Amino acid sequence: MSNVLIHPSVDNGFSAGSEGFSGGTLHCKCADNKVEVTVSSQCAHNHVCGCTKCWKPEGALFSQIAVAPREAVSVTANADKLEIVDETAAIQRHACRECGTHMYGRIENADHPLYGFDFFHTELSDDAGWAGPEFAAFVSSIIESGADPANMDAVRSRLRELGLEPYDCLSPPLMDAIATHAAKQAQA
Repeated sequence: MSNVLIHPSVDNGFSAGSEGFSGGTLHCKCADNKVEVTVSSQCAHNHVCGCTKCWKPEGALFSQIAVAPREAVSVTANADKLEIVDETAAIQRHACRECGTHMYGRIENADHPLYGFDFFHTELSDDAGWAGPEFAAFVSSIIESGADPANMDAVRSRLRELGLEPYDCLSPPLMDAIATHAAKQAQA
């Protein structure tokens, strides 16, 4: 199954992360004057994502994305190069206008179940220690990005081989958190 390529950060295996790791710095793909985002905590819910909104490196079927508390994410250099990709999206993805790299995503709607978490790509950091990916989300969505539907069994097999359970939504703990939020909102 290793002929099915998922994402450069996972195709040859990946680290589970380092205990005590407390964050690092992300950089865009520009040659100079890079946008810099500092994350001052370990990431959570790291996963590969097949949705059509997440930034993917050239040729990758999936993106790799994680979250950290909103207050742990800050732009520390060249913020003037950032622009929101789609202002109508729930996740406001801030990308470098020069190289197109998505640096972080923020949810501004305080009623959203994932409000308070910022999304980012650990692959944009040279710092070792980030928690490794735990699952694959929105797997079927890669078809919308041009993947051959006939290859989906092979893609799911490869994800399982890598230890990334494939879901066509988010992982069960995240879906439970979203459903809990919705139930509380309905009771309010």
